[in-house]
Amino acid sequence: MKSQNSFVKLAAALIASVSLFSLSSSFATAADKQANPYGLIQPNELRVASLGDAKPYTFTDASGNFTGFDVEFFTDVAKRIGINKVVFIGQDFAGILPSVANGRYDVGVAAIGITPARSKTVDFSDGYLAGYLTVLTRKDSGVTDVNSLAKHRMAVVQGTLQENYAVQHFTQTDLVRFPDNNAAISALNNGTVDADFLDYEAAKDYAARFNLIHAADIPSFDAPAGFAIAKDKPEFKAALNKAIQASMQDGTWKKLYEKWFPGSPMPKQYLPKSS
Repeated sequence: MKSQNSFVKLAAALIASVSLFSLSSSFATAADKQANPYGLIQPNELRVASLGDAKPYTFTDASGNFTGFDVEFFTDVAKRIGINKVVFIGQDFAGILPSVANGRYDVGVAAIGITPARSKTVDFSDGYLAGYLTVLTRKDSGVTDVNSLAKHRMAVVQGTLQENYAVQHFTQTDLVRFPDNNAAISALNNGTVDADFLDYEAAKDYAARFNLIHAADIPSFDAPAGFAIAKDKPEFKAALNKAIQASMQDGTWKKLYEKWFPGSPMPKQYLPKSS
């Protein structure tokens, strides 16, 4: 009888300790989630994969600091969700989405067009930017429009929306892939390629700097840019979307767009309802 009572007491003690452990674990999980509701690498800090040469979206200034429309807009969005520390780190474009997906960064911010293929790797916020794609060339290249691209060499940055578009639509063009815009423009200037296919706003800057010309400007509103985040983070996505809409509705988005894209058309869906 004494042995049976001892066994019962031991079993009761074990059950109590397991229950206590489960309860304390639940409290710890709840506390962790409260301290870090968006599942960030470091609580109250956003590590952002971006580009250092995609002016005016995201680039580094003379002091090495990240700036541009995407940088200022995302920083404003981050503040609206309660995060003031935002660290931008430069990457090759092709490496941004895999690095976000595997948890190396919290967000990818680089005017990244939302496409079905990319959405298989990461999740996206709501769209916040749309624009044009440009064929940029030299005056002596022989490229004057889209039709004249056949049998010419054209640069694209690997992994971009421009590369995807060119593969589908410029089937007679020899595509040459580069890691970033600067490398592609250098190849265009030295004659390695005859054209460069890039974003309209970035093309404007390069055209002015290197006396290049726009051979074609192609509308691209079917894949708006969004902030890339890892999958299965619904709270983080919802918070970003709410902040994006708030920034658009109070006119912050409009002010930043006018600052970084002077003279460019603004999609009505991104403007305050009063506009």
